[in-house]
Amino acid sequence: MVNELCTKFPKSLTNNTGISIINCPFASYAKYTRVDCTARFLPYSDTNQFSSLVLDYIGQHKNLTGFYNHFPSSEGFKKAVEERKKFKTDRSLLVEAIRQTHSSKPMSSLQSRNLEALALENTFTVCTAHQPNIFSGYLYFIYKTLHAVTLAENLNKQITDAHFVPVFYIGSEDNDLDELSQINLDGQKLRWETKQTGAVGRMKVDKGLIALVHRIGGRLGVEPHGAALMEIVKDSYTEGVTIAEATFRLLNHLFADYGLLILQPDRASLKKQMILLFRDDLNTHLPYHLVERTRAELSKAYKVQVNPREINLFYLEEGSRQRILKKDGLYLIDGTNKQFSHEEMMAELDNHPEKFSPNVVLRGIFQETILPNIAFIGGGSETAYWLELKSLFDHYQVPFPVLVLRNSYVLMSETQQLMLQKTGWKLEDLFQSDFDLMNRLVKKQSNHKLSLEQELTEAQKLYATIRANATSIDQTLEKHVLAIEKKALTHLRDLEKKMLRAEKRKFEAEHRQLQKIKSELFPNNGLQERVENILPYYAKYGKGIIDCIYKHSPAMDMQFGIISGF
Repeated sequence: MVNELCTKFPKSLTNNTGISIINCPFASYAKYTRVDCTARFLPYSDTNQFSSLVLDYIGQHKNLTGFYNHFPSSEGFKKAVEERKKFKTDRSLLVEAIRQTHSSKPMSSLQSRNLEALALENTFTVCTAHQPNIFSGYLYFIYKTLHAVTLAENLNKQITDAHFVPVFYIGSEDNDLDELSQINLDGQKLRWETKQTGAVGRMKVDKGLIALVHRIGGRLGVEPHGAALMEIVKDSYTEGVTIAEATFRLLNHLFADYGLLILQPDRASLKKQMILLFRDDLNTHLPYHLVERTRAELSKAYKVQVNPREINLFYLEEGSRQRILKKDGLYLIDGTNKQFSHEEMMAELDNHPEKFSPNVVLRGIFQETILPNIAFIGGGSETAYWLELKSLFDHYQVPFPVLVLRNSYVLMSETQQLMLQKTGWKLEDLFQSDFDLMNRLVKKQSNHKLSLEQELTEAQKLYATIRANATSIDQTLEKHVLAIEKKALTHLRDLEKKMLRAEKRKFEAEHRQLQKIKSELFPNNGLQERVENILPYYAKYGKGIIDCIYKHSPAMDMQFGIISGF
């Protein structure tokens, strides 16, 4: 893809600094600024940020082998393709739905080719999905999208008798406004205040959100690429368009030239394919029983993510997305006065499938039914809940996708990198708690002996000798000696802690410096990708920061990345 674009556009194109771009990926951007960056990777287990279930999955632990079909390896993907070929996908409906999603903006040449290819039986999708967080929400939104692109490209090289295209599935029916209506910008939480209710994707960009756009522009417009960024944001978040449409526009601005296809699945034509399964959910609660059994098995060794309900559908209308409940033979719409008899509810499903919205238990199988998908890219929690769904897929004979843990990174600027180098520490060290880091700092820098480990060992030996002598005289003295020993060892350990605390005070300046760097790279003592947003990075570095991440997006390695030097 990069070679195609660089061939299409002149290599002599200059960026906005006047410097000629020699190795210009995506030279179609007249204001593209190349961002030089490097990356290195470490095992997820070294970060202390991921659950045992996730670590066991990427380690192919035997505890999990029954909860998925194929592991993300070259051989696993080949088997997944052969399995997927046997499942019928309504490609004409899908292509039309994607075309409708893209109708407000022209497609790039690569998007057009990918959409044409999707109509063919030997083309398969690599999918990632997310709710329509305003302004993309968190950095991992960007990471998972680029991962879908690089995995599709990788599979096109490995499997020559099939074709693969990346797809972003907008989870527009999510109604968790509290989660989707906020972003963190330079350490400050900005929130969209609105009185709208229901599915967030169906909400409209209103004056409150436009005011937030202007507020962001005031903060980021002064950066080198701030004006270009705000053109993108303002074009995406135009008053009156839906949040789903705004999300599409933002994604399209950022990823059109990577060939990303975007699907807004909240459509009657797509949901119609799910009527039989939705009917089972409403009548027999079969999805609940299937997932509950799998969940019970998985919970023997791991903390589970999803608790299925007897009915896993919401009733979806403008301004409302409410649970469907069943009581005394009637279907009730939670929080309203609406109720349906059995016959009325089945008629409603047949006539208006768009009014039925799957929850997390059914969303995945809906996605895999309408897409010719072989791989789903998700975060740790997504991977965990997909493992609970295996029996559901087996029963309805829908191919279970290869689960790929999305790429994760810490982004470290050149300035931050130099600051860290001056301290003599590596970024890997910052994954430790502040307490452990300070202890290591003091022990590393201090000229004093701060550990009483040897003395404690000698004391234990001394009391063992005393205990032996005392018990040889009288066995009842053993408890007395043990009590004295325990008290003495406690005093020695307390003394060791006091020595360490006293020495720590001498290194307060170094500690503050480490804390400053850590707070920037690990905000709120968590992963940067779960707090920060892409907008400040784009305002500062332009489109180049997206390409920087793209160039360092492994397809199948599943390791934690540190991108630095930009």
